[in-house]
Amino acid sequence: MDYSLDLYTYRVSCMALGKIPDFPHGAMAAVLPVTQQISSSPPQPSPAGADLCLSDVEECLVFNQHGASTAFRSLYESSRAIIVFVRNFLCYVCKEYVEDLSKIPQEALKDSGVRLVVIGQSSFSHIEAFCSLTGYQHEIYVDPERHIYKKLGMRRGEAFMETASQSPHVKSSMLVGSLRSMWRAMTSPAFDFQGDPLQQGGAIIVGPGSDIHFAHFDMNRFDHVPINQLLQLAGMQAIDFNRHTKMIDI
Repeated sequence: MDYSLDLYTYRVSCMALGKIPDFPHGAMAAVLPVTQQISSSPPQPSPAGADLCLSDVEECLVFNQHGASTAFRSLYESSRAIIVFVRNFLCYVCKEYVEDLSKIPQEALKDSGVRLVVIGQSSFSHIEAFCSLTGYQHEIYVDPERHIYKKLGMRRGEAFMETASQSPHVKSSMLVGSLRSMWRAMTSPAFDFQGDPLQQGGAIIVGPGSDIHFAHFDMNRFDHVPINQLLQLAGMQAIDFNRHTKMIDI
C-alpha cells in the first residue's frame, strides 16, 4: 500500500503545529482529536511577572501590515495594554483564539482605556490575510526575528502537564485544525509556516509605562490564558462569547 501522500500530509500538518512527526514503520501515525487546554492549573498572575524587565525589549521594533515599524514600548507607554503573543499565523489554536479576541468591542476597550495588541512572528506580509481570516480588527504587529519572544524568555518547544481543562476558545479537533492549517500553508502565495512552528506564545498586561501587571508564557499551544481572565485583570468586563459581543456583568 502506498502511504506517500498520507505521510506527506501528516508531516506538513505536524510542522505547521510545531510537532515532530512520529511514524510507525510502514504506516501513518494516528492523529487524535484534541480540543483541550493542557495545564497544571488555570493561568494565574505570575510572580515572575514582577521580575520581567522590559528595558531589554522596549526599543525592539515591531511591524504593522504595511511594513512600517514602531518601538515595542510605544504599545504601552501611554496606556494599559493587553499584549498577546501568538505561536504562528498558521496555528489553528491561535486562529481560533484570535477569532474570539475579535469579538471584544472597540467601544469596551476605549471606555476602559485599554489597548489590545496581537503580536505574531511571521513576515508582515501575512498580517492582512490573517486578519481577514479571523475577523480581527484591533492592533496587530509582527516580530519577524523573534527578538521580543527570545528576550522575554518565551518557550520554544512544547511541554505538557498531567491535567487538562477544556479551552473555551478552541473549537476544532487537532485533526481538522491541522488539516486546515496545512491547506492554508499550501495555498498561500508563499509556501511557508508563517513563523517558527516550535515557538510558543504568551500574554502580558503592561502600562501605562513599564509596570507589568500580569505575565503568562505558554507551555504549549493550548496553554493560553482565557480571554475573560485577561479582560478582568485589565479592569474590564467579561465577554459572553456564545452571544458574540454582548457584555455581561461579573
